[in-house]
Amino acid sequence: MVVRPGGRTGAAEPRTGHSARIQISGLTKRFMTPSGEPFTALRDVSLTIEPGQFCAIVGPTGCGKSTTLGLVAGLDRPSAGSVQVAGAEVSGITKGISFMFQADALFPWKTVLGNVMTGPTLTGVSKRAAIESSRDWIRRVGLSGFEDRYPHQLSGGMRKRVAMAAALINEPEILLMDEPFGALDVQTKAIMQTELLGLWEQTRPSVLFITHDLDEAVALADRVLVMTSSPGSIKESFDIDLPRPRGSVQEIRYQPRFTELQHQIWSSLKDEVERAYARTAGAA
Repeated sequence: MVVRPGGRTGAAEPRTGHSARIQISGLTKRFMTPSGEPFTALRDVSLTIEPGQFCAIVGPTGCGKSTTLGLVAGLDRPSAGSVQVAGAEVSGITKGISFMFQADALFPWKTVLGNVMTGPTLTGVSKRAAIESSRDWIRRVGLSGFEDRYPHQLSGGMRKRVAMAAALINEPEILLMDEPFGALDVQTKAIMQTELLGLWEQTRPSVLFITHDLDEAVALADRVLVMTSSPGSIKESFDIDLPRPRGSVQEIRYQPRFTELQHQIWSSLKDEVERAYARTAGAA
């Protein structure tokens, strides 16, 4: 899903600083269960993501990570508290955001070129300019020559490349990613993580990245937030001081500092994972 104000013409040029601050204050979200009882998914969440910062969120299943993304995107409204993007209260679909889901979210009846063109076309870019920009982004993700293929003719990793091109072509101020590589095999996942880092370096949007993979969070992010088990809140924040550009994700994992950070964050996350498991096991 891509939401972008205004139209842009011509092929995208690598830029930096095109990003926005995300400010979440006292955020609480409640839902009604099928039995009619209230359920608190998030409770008093407060955090700030600075412009251009790559922030990863880890936590046990059901702690409200995806709910947080939906609230930032404006797909839902808080029960209490506020979400601000670029200093403005989120009261509808947030402008300047691209959303990359765990599923590919590609149109099966459109070609690679057609899928990547969707964002520019919807924002009023001329067909000629949309094609030119889309071909440039298809090249950036390493799929030149596959413009006329359909999603079912691509591998899982290739579909993720198309999804990344479609998410980044409009140079979003904020990129929301909900376990985008969770369904990939280990080798393809590492390749896509490295690809993402390289593409993010070109435009530097603010990123909110949800993952269950702690290694992935440390390898990609500037900052990792640990969420508590339900109801979700921010338990601890860790600054990731690995130098950028980071290069290959596979090589990052052999650095002593990477191992040290991974152990520190796991010591905080472990209790929440065990608590969430004990709760669901008890309910079962």
